[in-house]
Amino acid sequence: MKRIAIIFLLIALVSTLFTVGCQLFQATSPIPTSKETVNLYNIDPYTLDPALSGDMTSHNYIMQLFSGLVHLDDNLEPAPDIAERWQVSDDGRTYTFYLRHDVQFHDGREVKAEDFKYSWQRACDPKTGSRTAATYLGDIIGAKEMLAGKAQEISGVKVIDDFTLQVTIDAPKSYFLSKLTYPTAFVVDKANVQSGEEWWRHPNGTGPFKLRQWQENSLLVLEKNELYYEEMAKVDFVVFHLWAGVPMNLYETGEIDVASVSLAYIDKVTDEAGPFYQDLKITPELSFYYIGFNTTEPPFDDANIRRAFSQAIDKDKLVSLVFRDMVQPAYGILPPGMPGYNESLSGLDFNIDKARELIANSKYGDVSKLPPITITTMGWGGLVSSELEAIIHEWRQNLGVEVKVRQLEPERFLYHLKEEKDEMFYMGWVADYPHPQDFLEVLFRSGADNNHGEYSNPEVDALLEKAGLEQDREVSLTLYQQAEQKLVTDAACLPLWFGQNYILVKPYVKGYDPDPSGIVMLNKVSIEPP
Repeated sequence: MKRIAIIFLLIALVSTLFTVGCQLFQATSPIPTSKETVNLYNIDPYTLDPALSGDMTSHNYIMQLFSGLVHLDDNLEPAPDIAERWQVSDDGRTYTFYLRHDVQFHDGREVKAEDFKYSWQRACDPKTGSRTAATYLGDIIGAKEMLAGKAQEISGVKVIDDFTLQVTIDAPKSYFLSKLTYPTAFVVDKANVQSGEEWWRHPNGTGPFKLRQWQENSLLVLEKNELYYEEMAKVDFVVFHLWAGVPMNLYETGEIDVASVSLAYIDKVTDEAGPFYQDLKITPELSFYYIGFNTTEPPFDDANIRRAFSQAIDKDKLVSLVFRDMVQPAYGILPPGMPGYNESLSGLDFNIDKARELIANSKYGDVSKLPPITITTMGWGGLVSSELEAIIHEWRQNLGVEVKVRQLEPERFLYHLKEEKDEMFYMGWVADYPHPQDFLEVLFRSGADNNHGEYSNPEVDALLEKAGLEQDREVSLTLYQQAEQKLVTDAACLPLWFGQNYILVKPYVKGYDPDPSGIVMLNKVSIEPP
């Protein structure tokens, strides 16, 4: 999303849940055998419909199965994909895309410009129920009208001929092409979609892999797409072992070739004399983890209360003791490495006395007068992550406030949080593309789909609008920094930390390199004999 991150909590909970009874979900169908097979761990996707997906788990599969006009290159800049080139009008509003002539769906049907118009209009059709179309296609003239049910087509999308697509947006925006790299803008096959409500369980995509097999809670197999128009996959199959146990244990026994490293195993993998150190990869991630406030309801409709809860948390201690310095404390919203990252930003530092003073100066005057407070998080079975337990403990110790936890199943949390949230919620966000708009506007602009806390500040909105239209890059980034500072000062959220990826990769696996958004294009992965 911007993708909604499935937080460290998920890995920890999966490890805990499947330490016992992990044999419950073993594959019942034969796994393809080939020397050119990569074995990975994952969980089931929530959907494989590009128009609906809004979570990293689903994205990781969709990026292998589908594709769009453009993709992000190794520098996270928009680069040609199905569109081999494009032209932009002098006013920066009209893009003319020239499609490749050699792109086919998995079934061999040729991809044409009309397929993109259909795909985007389907995403913007209210009946589809996309929660991402407004964010990633909403700049196109007519998209908002269609999303509102006031139009039958997107007027700003015109098919010039079979391989030429013209797209007009409402204003020149430097990030528009980057938005088209998000799955919502990917092409789907109309006949495939019309084959049934859950057509995406048998997707006819255009990506480097086809879906060969999917047994829920057990196995998902991708097979090389021999018709792929770009870099052909170097492996025949990618086998995902779903919910198969503790990833670290599976890696140690050779059942999977790559494993994410959770906190419980950090000492084991960073021991230079141990067996895993040479396999360890630490890669940067443009991610941001935070506590969101429901700013429309007491007590967090009062900025003093939001600031007090923010200044009662010792982030340095949290990162050191709970995360063992695997992450970096966050005092702002934009992560290091993001254009516009502001080293001089003035954050809300840890200060218990100031936090208590803020509560005294609030409309409540005293913690005893605060209404009951619950934080919404993702999980199962009452297992609360260690970091959230630590945060709640600090609020209890430093402010004298009791905070309850309410867990939602992951799919409900990821796709229905705005309706389901309590007074606070625990969230992570990973960049879709390296632009401050993808964090500041997508998460905090008034009315934005992913503004789950429903924060609204006309001054911030005006700065974000001006920054998005500004053609001078440096001036634009300065405006985004000003908006970020206002969001932090007003405690629009409680920034916690910026993430990194810790993974183990077998020595014979080459090319498994997550980009800063956490995605690995598996067609670049190869198996080399020892």
